[in-house]
Amino acid sequence: MDIEEFDYDLPESLIAQTPLKHRDQSRLLVMGRESGETTHLHFADVIDYLKEGDTLVLNDTRVMPARLFGIKEETGAKVEMLMLTHLEDNDWEVLLKPAKRIKVGQRLSFGEGKIVAECIKELDQGGRIMRLHYEGILQERLDELGEMPLPPYIKERLDDPDRYQTVYAKESGSAAAPTAGLHFTDELLESIKAKGIRIAFITLHVGLGTFRPVSVENIDDHEMHSEYYQISEETTQLLNETRREGGRIISVGTTTTRTLETVRSQHDQFVATSGWTDIFIYPGYQFKAIDGLITNFHLPKSTLVMLVSAFSTRENVLNAYREAVERKYRFFSFGDAMLII
Repeated sequence: MDIEEFDYDLPESLIAQTPLKHRDQSRLLVMGRESGETTHLHFADVIDYLKEGDTLVLNDTRVMPARLFGIKEETGAKVEMLMLTHLEDNDWEVLLKPAKRIKVGQRLSFGEGKIVAECIKELDQGGRIMRLHYEGILQERLDELGEMPLPPYIKERLDDPDRYQTVYAKESGSAAAPTAGLHFTDELLESIKAKGIRIAFITLHVGLGTFRPVSVENIDDHEMHSEYYQISEETTQLLNETRREGGRIISVGTTTTRTLETVRSQHDQFVATSGWTDIFIYPGYQFKAIDGLITNFHLPKSTLVMLVSAFSTRENVLNAYREAVERKYRFFSFGDAMLII
């Protein structure tokens, strides 16, 4: 399948640069999974499409202030480091800018040595594996020195870093937010629970795949980057009960979807587990875990557009995207939402 089949025209003016004042007042495009028919509402109306006995599944990962600005110890040259994935001990996969001159053995200093990063392996496309040296607790050093790693298409400064976190963010480890969840408020979640809808949480730490575009013409040749996930016993029980009782599983976001589909692809039911997933979902994939999907509007030719297209059809999704452009929906991380059900 050709990558160009997942392209669409998007005026730059529709790329949301800042979040709305009220999370749940973003717009919501509801699309029939089979029919492709669309309805235009606001996100708070999502509750009307959820039924008693359904389970809503959320990704509770928390974005780290993982963008650091420092210098090369040898020369004093400025360098930017984006921490992506914790590997083991104090080793991290990172993106460096500029990266060409950072070789194995060289050291970077952040906050006048409060964090020192030593290069232990060179990777492709600006990637490196760095060994961190610091005193105390890393999260405290990052809170002191780091910035929120907003996507490159967001040019505005974010006044309140919490707006790039979901209200239920808990498990620190992501380099990007699971943005479909940014629309929920505590009040909306309470109203959903009061309607008899169960809420479950998984964790997938968003990593390098979010920042790397698809660079092959034939999407069959694309390789996804591995990301760490975990699913608890409590969530497992809720999901299996939902299935037994005939309820629907509604996934909030592509990260949640990839986690649930990874687990169900490996087992005949949901199980409590953790590990690394590089699952690549595109048209032709047979879904095993979810019955509905809440998601944002994604970049042209991205793996996320492919996943959403797989859940419905490419024609339905691109028609809905064209309609969203015509109606001037806001796109990407701080943009509006879509429910496919």
